[in-house]
Order: sequence, then C-alpha cells, then structure tokens
Amino acid sequence: MSSDTALILAREGLYLVLILSAPPVVASLVVGVFVGGLQTVTQVKDTAISFAPRAAAAYVALLLAAPWSLRQLVTFTEAIFLSIGQVSGGGP
Repeated sequence: MSSDTALILAREGLYLVLILSAPPVVASLVVGVFVGGLQTVTQVKDTAISFAPRAAAAYVALLLAAPWSLRQLVTFTEAIFLSIGQVSGGGP
C-alpha cells in the first residue's frame, strides 16, 4: 500500500503543478496571439514589443491567481503531511 500511496501522491503533485502553471501560461498565450496578430497587421517585427506584454500578462495572472494557488498548495501539503505515516509504513 505504501508504494500505491506514494504513486498517487506523485501523480496528484504533478497534476497540481500543471494546474498551478496554467493561469500565466494561458494569459501569455492569449496576449501573445493578440500581439502577434497586431504585429502582422502593422508589419512591426520587434521582439521587445512581443515580450513585454506577455511578461506583464503572466505577472498579472500570477497575482490574480495567487490566493487560489496558495489554497491549493496548502491543501496538497496538508494531504502530504497526513499521509506520511501511510507511505512510510508506520501509520494506520
């Protein structure tokens, strides 16, 4: 049972990383597509113009998602601490 529990916790941890990284990635994607389309229309090809809005969007997304992300991390950390005994074989 300890290896099954460890695998479940590892899977949940990887899923949590995927979910927590989604807001800045999606925000950067949306802004990048918009800025890319704008650059295509105006025929301006400058890397700084495309980087700055994407970085700002990722930063804003991180700020807006911070409370939710923190709750998710705390919940997962509590689950890890509660299952330490099961994984090590010393718990009920």
